[in-house]
Amino acid sequence: MRRPLQVTLLVLSGLGLLHASLFTDVCLRYVKPGMRPLLIVSGFVLLVLGIAEAATRDRPHGAGAQGAGPHGAGPHGHDHSAVPRVAWLLLLPALSLLFYAPPALGAYTASRQPAKVVAEQDDFDPLPRTSPLPITLTDFTTRVQQDRTLAIKGRTVEMSGLVTPVPGGGSWDLTRIIISCCAADAQSVKVRIYGSSVPPANTWVSVTGNWHPGGKLGTKSAPVAVDAQTVKKIQRPSNGYQDALPFPSA
Repeated sequence: MRRPLQVTLLVLSGLGLLHASLFTDVCLRYVKPGMRPLLIVSGFVLLVLGIAEAATRDRPHGAGAQGAGPHGAGPHGHDHSAVPRVAWLLLLPALSLLFYAPPALGAYTASRQPAKVVAEQDDFDPLPRTSPLPITLTDFTTRVQQDRTLAIKGRTVEMSGLVTPVPGGGSWDLTRIIISCCAADAQSVKVRIYGSSVPPANTWVSVTGNWHPGGKLGTKSAPVAVDAQTVKKIQRPSNGYQDALPFPSA
């Protein structure tokens, strides 16, 4: 790869990482907040490498060039200065970080994933008497399908997440996309919502309601679903890639 292209890729990649992680919050669309310092460091390293490469561009190569043949092609007669055409494609992701960053994961991703399998649990603590009861989608799923004390029965719960439409209409999924490290390992946890018109896809909402009866509560036959009482639009929270409790109602 020719040195001008190397310099361009290094500098653009470094600037793209710094733009996404230091000057904006774009990086939080793809990684957990804890990864941000590493991205900032990586951006600075790439930028410094690019500047160093540019500074040495016109420096003589020294004795290594003296062994070249009469045509300057080296002892084997090959010219390695040509740039593979595919190398230019590396410019696209670097430029995208600067000018058109892909959106955060949302309904499109969630609709193509099965719901995340929750861990098996045998013992459950008593639920707080707060009403509505703030609860995560994972905890609601566990209570519905594993809690034999039926503590969730008759309780008004409150959860928040993004809207994922489902085929056929009439219901939709309240969804949280969870990442362990970055967008590549994303998984979705979902609760089916009944009794409400379908909000636009990717809208963040807070939902209050009661468990939607079906099957046998406390077993795998029970649907992970809610009959909605209220659905309120909210801002995407800073912990949007976690299955977190909803913010307190105003």
